[in-house]
Amino acid sequence: MNLTRIALAALAALVAYFIVGGIFFAIPAMGAEFAKYPAVYRTGEALNSVMGVGVLGILLAIGAAAAIFARMHPAGTGIKAGLGFGVTLAVFQLGSLVLHNYMMLHIGGRLSMLQGIAYTAEWFVVGVVISLVYRSRERAGP
Repeated sequence: MNLTRIALAALAALVAYFIVGGIFFAIPAMGAEFAKYPAVYRTGEALNSVMGVGVLGILLAIGAAAAIFARMHPAGTGIKAGLGFGVTLAVFQLGSLVLHNYMMLHIGGRLSMLQGIAYTAEWFVVGVVISLVYRSRERAGP
């Protein structure tokens, strides 16, 4: 396991996570669904005061995912393993986040479905980016 490659993979995946999330959460339908639940979700302005905590939380989660990937593939690997890892991460978040939150929070099925789509895309991309960045120098090539 190479800690430098884990850190680089985690940082690259964090950037990818926020790019994909920015695309999905900028869709007006997402904002409209969140707005239906003001007692559950913070407004955009209120989010700014706690954004750092959220970014840290996602970085911790992605760092853990990168470390898990590194243990599975110490020498790194290619896109095929990244696709499989991304699917695994996406399924994990569907069960541990989306469906669990639907049960625990007073939110509707439409919001849960939209979150499921967005978070699945984010975590799928995270898995792929981790696999592409966490590669051995021999495999990375020019």
